[in-house]
Amino acid sequence: MQSIVYRDLTSLDDFAGVVDLEREIWGPGYDEVVPVPILAVTVMRGGILIGAFADDRMIGFVYSLAGIKHGKPTQWSHMAGVLDAFRGAGVGYQLKVLQRARALEMGLGLIEWTYDPMQAMNAHLNFAKLGVIAEEYEVNVYGESTSPLHKGNPTDRFVAEWLVRDARVEERLRGAAPLAPVLTAIGGAPSDVAQGFSPAIGGAAMRANRTVPAGEWLEPAAIDLSLDAKRLSVEIPMGFSNMLSSAPDLALEWRMATRELFTTYFARGYRAVEFFLDREARKGTYLLTRK
Repeated sequence: MQSIVYRDLTSLDDFAGVVDLEREIWGPGYDEVVPVPILAVTVMRGGILIGAFADDRMIGFVYSLAGIKHGKPTQWSHMAGVLDAFRGAGVGYQLKVLQRARALEMGLGLIEWTYDPMQAMNAHLNFAKLGVIAEEYEVNVYGESTSPLHKGNPTDRFVAEWLVRDARVEERLRGAAPLAPVLTAIGGAPSDVAQGFSPAIGGAAMRANRTVPAGEWLEPAAIDLSLDAKRLSVEIPMGFSNMLSSAPDLALEWRMATRELFTTYFARGYRAVEFFLDREARKGTYLLTRK
């Protein structure tokens, strides 16, 4: 594997390189790029922009803007992307670690961003490796995307809250993700094997939905909006990006089912606190607890 170098991006040439990389990552016809002037002025006034380079070629970046939440300064992480050839090499994780370091240097305690809750690998990074929580579900927040990766499916998103000074975040960044092997479902449902159930949370979770195999894909089965347990689980399939292009009707069915689940339970005071990836079963499971 090539050696990866990371550095802050501050010049107009750097910004132009980010624009080129945005188009390469999000595909032909993508016209929602952040342009050079916006990158320039936001970096000038407190934004964070870090690039990853292999052999002097930019292969990834993370970009956040200065923000205000409840009267306190924050960072809003607007974009992060890595070329396909370098995914799985820890580049995205390292960019987020460096983003956190810059925020701490500014005296900040919170970085937020949106991500698609149907993207299992992103959820795994955000919860298991970075230690985020999520209690906001935004419906079609960006409208229909022009990216070939997302076209035709509403841009529903979680707002990830990364409390960068929190002890839980420190533990995850040290590699101390929860390790207990089983997330137990109750109420007559079978158990789900899951990597990383937190002993600190403890106890069993009631299943708010189920997945059923359907050839290449997993389909959403019955959902339950009437649960009132301390802990709930919500399953999603792996491979949602491929589903968007190969089985768009099924992807839309998944979107509508999970939208109903998350908006209902978040409105009742639940929040997502963990995500467990089960590669063998081709699915992931969110753990929701009451705030």
